[in-house]
Amino acid sequence: MDKQLPSLRRGLDMFPSPVPERPGLVMRDPFRYSQEVLIIPPILAAGLSFFDGESTVLDCQAHLTRLVGQLVPSDVIEALGEVLQQNGYLETEEFERMKRQRHAEFAAATHRQPAHAGSGYPDQMAELRVQLDDYLAGSLSPTAKPIIGLAAPHVSPFGGWQSYAAAYGRLAGAAKQHAAGKTVVVLGTSHYGQPEQFGLTRKPFVTPLGTLQPDLELVNFLAENADGSIVHEDYCHSIEHSIEFQCVFLQQMLGTDFKILPILCGPFARALYYGEAPESDDKVMRFFDALGEMADLHRSKLFWVLGIDLAHVGRRYGDELTARADEDEMLEVKEEDMQRLNQVCSGNSEEFFELVKPEEDRLKWCGFSPLYTFLNAVPEARGELLRYEQWNIDEESVVSFAAMEFV
Repeated sequence: MDKQLPSLRRGLDMFPSPVPERPGLVMRDPFRYSQEVLIIPPILAAGLSFFDGESTVLDCQAHLTRLVGQLVPSDVIEALGEVLQQNGYLETEEFERMKRQRHAEFAAATHRQPAHAGSGYPDQMAELRVQLDDYLAGSLSPTAKPIIGLAAPHVSPFGGWQSYAAAYGRLAGAAKQHAAGKTVVVLGTSHYGQPEQFGLTRKPFVTPLGTLQPDLELVNFLAENADGSIVHEDYCHSIEHSIEFQCVFLQQMLGTDFKILPILCGPFARALYYGEAPESDDKVMRFFDALGEMADLHRSKLFWVLGIDLAHVGRRYGDELTARADEDEMLEVKEEDMQRLNQVCSGNSEEFFELVKPEEDRLKWCGFSPLYTFLNAVPEARGELLRYEQWNIDEESVVSFAAMEFV
């Protein structure tokens, strides 16, 4: 009897296998509901589009048979389905069970454990200290400016270390003394968060360099004054790197004698879809109001850090072109990036949004939400670009990012 194929989950990471002896399509779960990384052979990868909740095994079998010119047994397709289902890659009860379990585990945890130690950076304190010292060597640049915040990348530190160093190198001398002991408001991109929502957690953040305590007074203030805008104990905090990487660099520069207010900024999908300012959404406006009020009430005790990347261009990100950093089309991307950054530095949130909204942000700036949130919370802030870079995250795709300081 012909069987209907379940739907493949949305939001999975898929890219060509980098292992020559194992060609195919790599599939991994960015939410980490499933810990298994799968490599689907090329022929079977061509049948994944039939896992849509409507097509059947026979539909997929006929398609693959035409592709290879010989019969593909139905039990091969069924075996693929079983592997996907068992590992939580399909919209089935197995996935829902994994999801419930992971969310419950994070909610019950007393601390937010490092999710990227051992992959994004070393997981041992001594080795991490040495690596960060190497990154920052020659970049310490004390300034007498009354810096109120920094923006740094959230790309993997080994790819963006020069921009990380340009940003965090400013936390030396008088600027270090100015930031020490304050509450650092860390606005991070929520790559997997709910649109028009902001993720909070009361959990201390653990890294190989120690534990950072949250400023519970400020967390509670936002929770009380932005009801409906916040995802409490947002599971995305457990997997997100945009705040974790900032914590590591902050600890390297400031130790652990400060508190953090970690805020994940979800995408402003409605704004980009309708071309309306993000604050036209009631939930976003409510959070902007609360964050702005908090900024005014506690101005002297706050330091701001934004974990942001900019453009995402190339085949990995759905573009047809093969992107090379600082070449061809990426030179035009640099010009557009600079136009947007100029508006950010000038504190012009409206003009910034006007540059972002065409084609629902064709450059796919994943730092748009944190930047726009900061500009609305601290409208008097003015920025200076410290460094701009483009980096080939793979041979066909480029991410751009920057380091900035705000006064």
